[in-house]
Amino acid sequence: MNFRLCCHTGRMNDHKCSPLFQKPRGRSRIIKCIYVVGFLDLFGVSMIIPLLTHHVKSLGASHTVAGVVGSTYGILQLFSSTVVGSWSDVVGRRYSLLTCLLLSAVGYGLLGMSTSITLFVLARIPVGLFKHSLSICRALLSDLVSESERPLVMGHFNAASSVGFILGPMVGGHLTEHEGGFYISAFTCAAIFLTNAGLVWMLPWSETLIHREDKDSGNDTSSKSVPNGSGANSHRPVSAAEADSGSRAPGQQRGDLRWWEVSLLQPAWRQLSSVGSKIYMVASSDMWDLFLMRLLMAIAIILYHSNFSLAMEERFSLKPKVTGYLISYSSTLGALAGFLVGPITRLYGNNMPALMLHSTVLTCSLIFLYATAPSVSQVVLSSTFFAISTTIGRTCIIDMELHRGGAQGSGTLIGAGQSVTAVGRVLAPLLSGLAQEFSPCGPPSLGVVLALAAVGLMLNRIPKWDRKGMTKENKTE
Repeated sequence: MNFRLCCHTGRMNDHKCSPLFQKPRGRSRIIKCIYVVGFLDLFGVSMIIPLLTHHVKSLGASHTVAGVVGSTYGILQLFSSTVVGSWSDVVGRRYSLLTCLLLSAVGYGLLGMSTSITLFVLARIPVGLFKHSLSICRALLSDLVSESERPLVMGHFNAASSVGFILGPMVGGHLTEHEGGFYISAFTCAAIFLTNAGLVWMLPWSETLIHREDKDSGNDTSSKSVPNGSGANSHRPVSAAEADSGSRAPGQQRGDLRWWEVSLLQPAWRQLSSVGSKIYMVASSDMWDLFLMRLLMAIAIILYHSNFSLAMEERFSLKPKVTGYLISYSSTLGALAGFLVGPITRLYGNNMPALMLHSTVLTCSLIFLYATAPSVSQVVLSSTFFAISTTIGRTCIIDMELHRGGAQGSGTLIGAGQSVTAVGRVLAPLLSGLAQEFSPCGPPSLGVVLALAAVGLMLNRIPKWDRKGMTKENKTE
């Protein structure tokens, strides 16, 4: 069956929910604020990431223990991504985003006080469970814009986040030169997340408007204020009680409660039930092909990066400093490529499956070019276009997942996608280690095979999709 969270029983089956929009001025302001949140998020995180392994080893951990401790975050993300994403559909983007930012700040604050391996592991738990702020930001952006605008806005958000990820390590590196530099970096990261929470709290939620359109009956579009920003709740059916309350002040409910506050105040068991229901709907949907493609490409891309520095040294005797410049060059291009997503999508006439196929073929070809490169110049060439193709592909798969599943469950869908990617992060290091036993070119060569499998899967499935990735035979509209 087709997974469409905006479908409801009874009278509401005659209504087609439209995306959540805002007043143009308020929408532009909140989108720009979300860009800032994304930039600060990865800026703070990237200050810490390069320092974690060194710090845990300085606490007395062996290489094996350091590896196990390092995997804690990935494992927690694997199981929490879908749950937190679905929870944001239930209680709304505002409260879920604030919760994730504040608890992540607590985790990084604890990291700044980690003087033992035990404290280090404890500090990683809240971050592993609740560091889903970027996913919720993407879900919120999906709520705020139309489907035609979504690739452009997502591309700009990815670009802003990537810039933060490029600048963060430089600042973190400078801070570590001082005494207690790791602890300073951790507390700075916690302060950044608190700043983000304050920014989210002050966003102009009150300017959000929902437009519901009855295409069958041709009724006029109605609107309500939705400061919560919940993609799911903002598209829920209007109850009879709400219809009767139309003469009240906008947004008012019985007892002077606004309806968007009701979801936050509902019992925990009801929230858990709603979350479980949404996750089950994703698990039982027909989106296996998109998730499988995401998994194959995630592993292929991680394999490309997995031993890059070591391979450059063994294959071309390249110094780590030069390799670092090459990685920075590729990362910068990846950030700038985010601004190309919108124009390229329009060039393709919003035909996302075709764009996804071509970007996947290009990515596969570039990995092969890197694996067989006889010179550094060919590696530079492959890195140049690889950053662009992967940025476009990442935006395409998110857009296709949201269209297939329905943007009203965007938190659940994006969370599920992140869980699939987390599986790739767990499997890729193992596959990379095995492939390196044969050759320094083993990991990217295996990546080529997986990318070819993704291309084959797309060629098999595209004839069954429409221009947005919906399964033709299952469309009920």
